[in-house]
Amino acid sequence: MAIITLTTDFGHRDAYVAILKAEILSINQEINIVDISHEVAASNIAQGAFLLSSAYKNFPQHSVHLVAVDSLGDPMNKFIALELDGQFFIGPDNGLLSLISEWEPEKVVLISKEQESSFPARDILAPIAVKLANGAILEDLGEEFSEMQKFLKRSIKANKQEIVGHVLHIDHYGNLITNIPKRDFDNLSKEKEFIIGIGKEQLTIIHKSPSDVDAGDCFVLFNHLDL
Repeated sequence: MAIITLTTDFGHRDAYVAILKAEILSINQEINIVDISHEVAASNIAQGAFLLSSAYKNFPQHSVHLVAVDSLGDPMNKFIALELDGQFFIGPDNGLLSLISEWEPEKVVLISKEQESSFPARDILAPIAVKLANGAILEDLGEEFSEMQKFLKRSIKANKQEIVGHVLHIDHYGNLITNIPKRDFDNLSKEKEFIIGIGKEQLTIIHKSPSDVDAGDCFVLFNHLDL
């Protein structure tokens, strides 16, 4: 069964998510729709990119990922579709899709030169998503596009003495997720004592579980993303 995922900043208070899903299902009732998140903060491109990048690799090949973060408000918005890691992504050309992987997309096409709708997720992106889910190829959807807007990810600073990283996301449980990869930490801390500084807190151990510490204490572990 074809899969379309949704990542938006629509929230759940209004009917926007339901309307978007209704549009997809009105075209093809057999589509399997999966929500990645609708709680991206309004127009927060970095947060949307992190949530999508943390999830999409778990989906089967040829899944279609519809992204509607910061998709409104600018009549000059462009909308693009691209192929990456054997999967398809469609959304506004606002830089978000450039942040989901360290690899360049295999192909990018322009599917709309400018926004002609007050609800482009429904009117522009949903029909394209269904076409891709039904087996269309990118060349059928628009002209090749070489001017995709690109942003640089925040990178760690590392040397033999220290690693300095950034908090990428605060999850539902209040965990601070950084951009420090396990492989870099393991390489630089091998056979060394280390101190992990978080604000005024200093820790000297990597925990395996939050249950390793008492309630209210700070802990550090590597999550399912090896961050």
